Amino acid sequence: MTIDWLTLALQISLGAVSFAIALCTWRLLIGPSVVDRLLALDTLFLNATALIVILGMYWHSFIYFEAALLVAMLGFVSTAALARYFTTGHIID
Repeated sequence: MTIDWLTLALQISLGAVSFAIALCTWRLLIGPSVVDRLLALDTLFLNATALIVILGMYWHSFIYFEAALLVAMLGFVSTAALARYFTTGHIID
């Protein structure tokens, strides 16, 4: 009986990233301050990107890597815009 180590590692990492997403969602909902919620949202984008990459490897599909790139870019722009809004009160000068 052989064990496919890559499949096992991907399944374990899917579980770990899913648990991290659940914890980030929890912090996003009950965060005591706006900064905690902003950091939770940024970490949630990072975990979603990791989840999409892992699923792309698990399902042997290359289209998920492009989707992960889009999620990462959206996460960066939204985090930067929200941080600027919370510090100055406006996004564009």
